[in-house]
Amino acid sequence: MRLIHSAVRREGGRINRSPAEMSAAAFAGKIEGNGRTSVLDQLTPAKKGDSMQSAVTRALVVLLLSISSLSMPSLAIASSGATHLDLTTSWVGYAAILIFVMAYGLVMAEEFTQLRKSKPVVLAAGVIWILVAYFYTTHEGDSRVVSEALRHNILEYAELFFFLLVAMTYINTMEERNVFEALRGWLVRGGYGYRKLFWLTGFLAFFISPVADNLTTALLMCAVVMAVGIESPRFVALACINIVVAANAGGAFSPFGDITTLMVWQRGIIDFQAFFLLFIPSLVNYLVPAYFMYRAVPDLKPPPHEEQTPMKRGARRIVLLFLATIATAVSVHSFLHLPPVLGMMTGLAYLKFFGYFLVRTGELATVKAGNVEDTMPFDIFNKVARAEWDTLLFFYGVVLCVGGLGFIGYLALASELVYVGLGATVANTLVGILSAIVDNIPVMFAVLTMNPEMSQGQWLLVTLTAGVGGSLLSIGSAAGVALMGQTKGIYTFFEHLRWTKYIALGYFASILTHFVVNFWTFSIPVGTG
Repeated sequence: MRLIHSAVRREGGRINRSPAEMSAAAFAGKIEGNGRTSVLDQLTPAKKGDSMQSAVTRALVVLLLSISSLSMPSLAIASSGATHLDLTTSWVGYAAILIFVMAYGLVMAEEFTQLRKSKPVVLAAGVIWILVAYFYTTHEGDSRVVSEALRHNILEYAELFFFLLVAMTYINTMEERNVFEALRGWLVRGGYGYRKLFWLTGFLAFFISPVADNLTTALLMCAVVMAVGIESPRFVALACINIVVAANAGGAFSPFGDITTLMVWQRGIIDFQAFFLLFIPSLVNYLVPAYFMYRAVPDLKPPPHEEQTPMKRGARRIVLLFLATIATAVSVHSFLHLPPVLGMMTGLAYLKFFGYFLVRTGELATVKAGNVEDTMPFDIFNKVARAEWDTLLFFYGVVLCVGGLGFIGYLALASELVYVGLGATVANTLVGILSAIVDNIPVMFAVLTMNPEMSQGQWLLVTLTAGVGGSLLSIGSAAGVALMGQTKGIYTFFEHLRWTKYIALGYFASILTHFVVNFWTFSIPVGTG
């Protein structure tokens, strides 16, 4: 799906209506000279002697059409010939840039201010669009153009929101059923040495993150590392860096592994199976720094642990349902060309029906509220409630802020400057580096909004760099930030920075590998319409 910035499309001086617009206009009897009779005309009394019922029917139809026109601004826009104003040099444009920078500054300072990251960007999104609409209404513009663009941005977010809500619900359910705790207990009981555990947790993070998200994967593997290696801070620090790099790299070759890959897939730019072309470059991205860090891991063996946590009833079936949900999302998108979110929401129904079965068979669930735990009948809506709502609302703010800047015209300027001026390869490489400083989600959404004309190979490249670029710094990804908090001063920003040169080596090695193994994709065009 492409992001449409305006419902009005002009070609050769005339307005092109979409099929939906033409259908609505035909229904209202607005297409003239085609020899057709509109529904409204058919309902018009042909004679003076027609019944009062026909007149009432006509009046009701007119009323309904009037109401529907309020919810179909694209028709009014098309008929009035409204234009899209360039606001890049106006006070609104400068104010929008300032508001976004200030809001994102608060996001980056979340660790120090304790202000949840969704709050400033949600406020900024509202203010930006209000200012744009105000400028249109006071400068002979049509605010319905703004309204239509805003609706498309909200639709873009809605698909992402429901997709992630389903994924988070499944992850929360598997966590409550002790799926991840059972895996952690198995690793802890294994009696592995630090060096073997270093590779084991790294590879598990690399291969789990394409299915689960990289943040959940990193937290799970870090829990293993903390359980067995707490007596060796050196090992914990190196293993955490390794896990962050592995989880980010693993998430780059799957639509489910990272928000950025999900956005690219949902937009229809890259097919589901094409993402797996990034497997080898992603693996190189992980292995290069891991090789250098491995040599610094203590060659010791931690004391044995006998920790064991059994999975609760239904855990394995829920894992299978999650895989079935992924298969459904992929199938409806690949074969029926429907949005993947439809498959995910259908998969949520699988889980809800299985939850009903657990309730009917007397299954209890563990409910946590802070440090307090209690048991109550299994309720799937508790799992929905435990979704990362701050993260979901943060995405809302980001999508609307970036969409607003794009509507103003700044992303078109940036695309011209970066992708035309520097070339796609340099631009896509810089996207990854920028992702180490600024969250990769607004960066990737900006690229998708710019929608530069690139080959499939270049779209795969920017997907790779946006996914793995965050590993360059500990603050460059959600996984890194989360592990800094989980390890309480063992894995730190400066500890990560000591190994950034090797991570950067892996970053550029993965780009080179992509050009070598996927060279043929750079000749495959990708439509941008």
